[in-house]
Amino acid sequence: MPSGALLFQSIILGLLLGGLYALLAAGLTLYFGIMRVVMIAHSAFLILAAYLAWWSHTRLGIDPLLSMIATVPLFFACGVLLQRLLLARLRPATLTMMSVLLTFSIAVVVEGLLGYLFTGTQRRIQLDYSSASFGIFGARVAVVKLIAFGLAAVALLTLYLLMKKTTFGWALRATIQHRDAARLVGIETERVAGYGFGLGLATAAVGGTALALDTTIYPSLHWHWIGPLMAIIVVGGLGSVPGAAMAAMVLGMLQSLLQIPLGTTWAQTIFYLALFATLAFRPQGFFGGRLAQRF
Repeated sequence: MPSGALLFQSIILGLLLGGLYALLAAGLTLYFGIMRVVMIAHSAFLILAAYLAWWSHTRLGIDPLLSMIATVPLFFACGVLLQRLLLARLRPATLTMMSVLLTFSIAVVVEGLLGYLFTGTQRRIQLDYSSASFGIFGARVAVVKLIAFGLAAVALLTLYLLMKKTTFGWALRATIQHRDAARLVGIETERVAGYGFGLGLATAAVGGTALALDTTIYPSLHWHWIGPLMAIIVVGGLGSVPGAAMAAMVLGMLQSLLQIPLGTTWAQTIFYLALFATLAFRPQGFFGGRLAQRF
């Protein structure tokens, strides 16, 4: 393939990856913005959603996209219960540190449950359109990657409209910006936090389904995602959903372009280099600021 075509192929792949990364990181941003919780278990729930999509297709013959009719409300309810029964009981002074330990434990439990139910065998969804692709200006675009990107775009747009155009979104943004001030004006911040946490876990249901369309899954896969997703929310600015989305697009593009000279494995280091640069030179994140205010 000519170098120009290869470059264009990498740009297209970078855009598709960036959109998926933005969706996968959206929930993490909500958790931290609402409660200052570092949700280590988010990626474990992503893989759980991927397994549920695989199971619904292989055992019930249901298209993975249709399985979200059940998994999204189920994950939302789990998020609300998780916040109210466990995280709400943590002391505010040690909330961030204790949330790391608590959600790490939850991630281990979820991984163990997946290993028990599905064994450690790698699984992959085989759909009629799994190998389908189409050409655009000399580049090949996989249909499943485009569907995953479309799913991410719809989910993020829905999240944006919910946050921007509804009373609940107003209350949630107020809680994120200043929890004590929100309480003073009559917002039930604990209830809002519970629903917000459920919303974050609901994004994991959508993200896990999108991930399952084009990824081989196994129970311990979630550890692979913790580093990149944490890098995205730090680079984007902790608590900033639009900042995380912008960081995801930029890092997804850079990863795709770096795969040309470095290969797939070494291209992953861009997340850790970006994380180091952010912590060293701009700890508040590169994309938070004005984007967060507009959101």
